[in-house]
Amino acid sequence: MTELHGKPLVRDLERRFVVAHTTVDLPGGTVDMMHPENTDALISEDDMVRDDRLPYWADIWPSSRVLARAVAAEKGTGRTMLELGSGLGLAAIGAMRAGYDVLASDYYDDALLFTAANAWRMLGREPRTRMVDWRDLPTDLGTYDRVVAADVIYEDRYPPLVANVIARALSWNGVATIADPGRPMMEQFFELLPTVGLRLRDTVTVAYDEEPAGQTIRLHHVVQMP
Repeated sequence: MTELHGKPLVRDLERRFVVAHTTVDLPGGTVDMMHPENTDALISEDDMVRDDRLPYWADIWPSSRVLARAVAAEKGTGRTMLELGSGLGLAAIGAMRAGYDVLASDYYDDALLFTAANAWRMLGREPRTRMVDWRDLPTDLGTYDRVVAADVIYEDRYPPLVANVIARALSWNGVATIADPGRPMMEQFFELLPTVGLRLRDTVTVAYDEEPAGQTIRLHHVVQMP
């Protein structure tokens, strides 16, 4: 992954991709998110053959907007956050605005680069970033006051992987939040929580009525079992 930062990183992404911009309203003011213009053009046959990877990171999903707004309204000063599947960095920007020390993780190098670039463009600073494979978690991942993710449980293989990484990374008094639009695999995720020492604390429902379509986004809050 490139070691570029700040303006050189933004220029490099603008050189490598045809970029577009989307504005998103967050507490503290509107942010301008830079992203690839055509996500279909990013589909790689090699990635599909290797592990069915698709470039979902390059879209700004309703769940990520709702999660970003939620964490931006929190009091994060002096607290740590791990984001799973950072995508373009929207939730990371919201969390950094709230004062969190953020580690943004993803399985795509380019997602981490866009996360860093967008944070620098909006905040003048970057979060820490790290490539994390949920199937092979690094031993030095650490623990965090908050673990968050937006719409990451969309395939049958993900419920046990996400449950495991939360169990590994969530501090004893921490809270994990999964923003989800109602994926059927979430029920399997809930059933797995007690097997890894976690429980669903509560769910907050948020009506999302922006384009391209209205949805109901659920913020599921998960904590360690006593």
